Amino acid sequence: MVWWRINFPFTTLNSLYKGLDRRIKNMNIGFIGVGKLGKDAAEVMAEKHNVIGYDVLDVQPENFKMVPTIKDVCKDRELIFVAVPTPHHVDYDGRYPTSHLPNKDFNYEIVKEVLVEVNKHINKNQLIVLISTVLPGTIRGEFIDLIPNGRFIYNPYLIAMGTVKWDMVNPEMIIIGTEDGSKTGDAKLLLEFYKTFITEGTRYELGTWDEAEGIKIFYNTFISTKVALVNMIQDVAEKSGNINTDVITGALERSTYRILGPAYMKAGMGDGGGCHPRDNIALRYMADKLELGYDIFDSIMLAREVQAKNMAERLVDLSNKSELPIIILGKSYKPDVDYIDGSSSILVGHYVEEQGLSVQFDLTNPIKGVYLLGHMGKDHGYDFPEGSIVLDPWRSFKTNKNVEVIHYGNTRINEK
Repeated sequence: MVWWRINFPFTTLNSLYKGLDRRIKNMNIGFIGVGKLGKDAAEVMAEKHNVIGYDVLDVQPENFKMVPTIKDVCKDRELIFVAVPTPHHVDYDGRYPTSHLPNKDFNYEIVKEVLVEVNKHINKNQLIVLISTVLPGTIRGEFIDLIPNGRFIYNPYLIAMGTVKWDMVNPEMIIIGTEDGSKTGDAKLLLEFYKTFITEGTRYELGTWDEAEGIKIFYNTFISTKVALVNMIQDVAEKSGNINTDVITGALERSTYRILGPAYMKAGMGDGGGCHPRDNIALRYMADKLELGYDIFDSIMLAREVQAKNMAERLVDLSNKSELPIIILGKSYKPDVDYIDGSSSILVGHYVEEQGLSVQFDLTNPIKGVYLLGHMGKDHGYDFPEGSIVLDPWRSFKTNKNVEVIHYGNTRINEK
């Protein structure tokens, strides 16, 4: 696979940098967008490197000089960081209600204008590094054609107002996006640059432009979801009585296996069993009974159902095109148990049947068909008949020369 995930310390990274085994010192850096976040970020870089900056506003950095034009900030620079805003409309920043407003993307006009101007003054010896937050697909769809004269990497930051300089030196991770997610020379160059001032042992995550965009935006919204959930506990305490919110959140905070650990971070089938779905459904009732005025859990259950329907539609499409029957392996809600309570496989099957096709579960004698692997890491010991299609939402089943294997949720071009 092309995917290369970097999540190991610098001592391991050093062995990979043949040809880049020296620490890069005193690089020539250009920084465009020296505002509330960019100024502090550039000042951190300037402690180790030769930085010049550009901004439309009058900015007075501590340890590097500003230049009057984008042409000047690009001249003779090895790395050019672009840290300009991608703002929402002023009504969408969250200080006032927004749930009643129509959905709206970020405004990318400033980034586009900067990239167009940068492109006039650079060459292939220069690497453009965009750190602005954008939605997945934006770089590939809207930006990359604007910057043909230079090399390009997407590198969004996890920094926050008030702690920018600390966050720059001690980030939770460094996110790097390249065109195909491979460990290009540009990615290595950027990693080597960060080694000059980032805390040793920092985790690096490398993917396609689209994956890097997703890491950044879903990191932020994951936090928002977490905050909304714990604040709901607070509302329940107020409405229900006899509850200290901190007792509940403290118990959850110390649950470092499933809740705050890596468990349940593998996308695949929906959750199931006798607890998860029914608990969310019951909490919908409670939210209504207590008149909280909102219902997170209705959205969670709706998402679970629509996600199952999306998977069913993929199965139906494959079945119609191949004229093969649909078989789901793993009717129970999880591997190696007999219980079907809350089974997401049955839910997917329901939506297949809703579209007029039949579903078979866990056939003892395999037949040529379209198969869905309902359990993670399980192929159920099947010797899939030649010509079958295997839809794997866990992206772990190895390609079989006799069957077509589709890794559901991996849409990288030409990747198997």
